[in-house]
Amino acid sequence: MDSKVFKENLGRNDIPDAMEQLIHFQNNISGFEYYAQGFGLFVDNKSGLRSWSENEAFLERLIPFAQANGSGSFYTFWDNGTGKPLEAMPILVFGDEGGVHIVAEDFRQLLQLLTYDTEISVDFETAYFYKHEEDHEPSDDQPAFREWLKENCNLDPVQEPNQTIKAAQDKYQQPFEVWFKQYYSI
Repeated sequence: MDSKVFKENLGRNDIPDAMEQLIHFQNNISGFEYYAQGFGLFVDNKSGLRSWSENEAFLERLIPFAQANGSGSFYTFWDNGTGKPLEAMPILVFGDEGGVHIVAEDFRQLLQLLTYDTEISVDFETAYFYKHEEDHEPSDDQPAFREWLKENCNLDPVQEPNQTIKAAQDKYQQPFEVWFKQYYSI
């Protein structure tokens, strides 16, 4: 992935350092989806968002940047109008079969969630991570990703991903739903 094209797609001249470094990691050290199951940064034309609403005010405040699972769910930044820089904006997951949920307070927290190394499950009611430890096969480059995350962001692997999601939702889900209802009936 070309970081210049990625930045243009996001409509930004600058992106968070951690995101710039993750592009490098994804391009040069790992491969798309080999460091966290179902996840990969991508260039998106907002076609997935347009299935929810064509309203330009809606589209301007949501910035898709990554695939969330292998079935079409995706992550977006939500510009909630508070003037936060991109890296501090809340992260949403749009489910491929419905459901839109806050999953992280910011980009760094999402990176930490990726250390759980399983695809996020999304339905109308909830978004959560689950893995059966006996059947789970770690992504080939998960150890390298964890090392990269510690070295570049000073973050340790998440122990309880669903508690992290709940804390982010406690902070942002209700304001998001109020905003979202202007454009789409939940």
